[in-house]
Amino acid sequence: MKKSSREKKGKRRWPGFIFLALVIVTYCILFILSRENVYRSLKVSGNILVNLIPVFIVVILFMGISNFFLKPKSVSRYLGKESGIKGWFIAAIAGILSHGPIYIWYPVLKEFRQKGMRTGLLGVFLYNRAIKIPLLPLLIYYFGTVFAVLLLIWMIIASLAEGKILEILE
Repeated sequence: MKKSSREKKGKRRWPGFIFLALVIVTYCILFILSRENVYRSLKVSGNILVNLIPVFIVVILFMGISNFFLKPKSVSRYLGKESGIKGWFIAAIAGILSHGPIYIWYPVLKEFRQKGMRTGLLGVFLYNRAIKIPLLPLLIYYFGTVFAVLLLIWMIIASLAEGKILEILE
């Protein structure tokens, strides 16, 4: 008998609740043992949360904009099974141009995958995030132009190979 999606989601939620309960119990025990350390820990956690709020807002806005402009048909056309060389090129360039922390991109890429993005192109995008345009002058300064150009070319080729390997394994 096949399980409904609601039953599957219910089973996936329990580990999160169990982890949350364990964290709360641990904090309660530590609060009894060392209040000042718990206060310090909560203050650091609060500061991290305050720093992450703008990131969450950017992610939500970016996902909303992508939902509005990128329909499954267009994602499938540019990054889906029929995308061809154009899709590989787009994924590589987008990976190189993407900035910011990687965790911002995970929900966006998950959404693209749900709309039809190929696994190989996802791998190419993530691999090419290692190329940081603002750091290129520093790379050239320390290692020279020839090394920097060869490294970048090799990284792009390796990302394409990784993408193909991911598609073969899938």
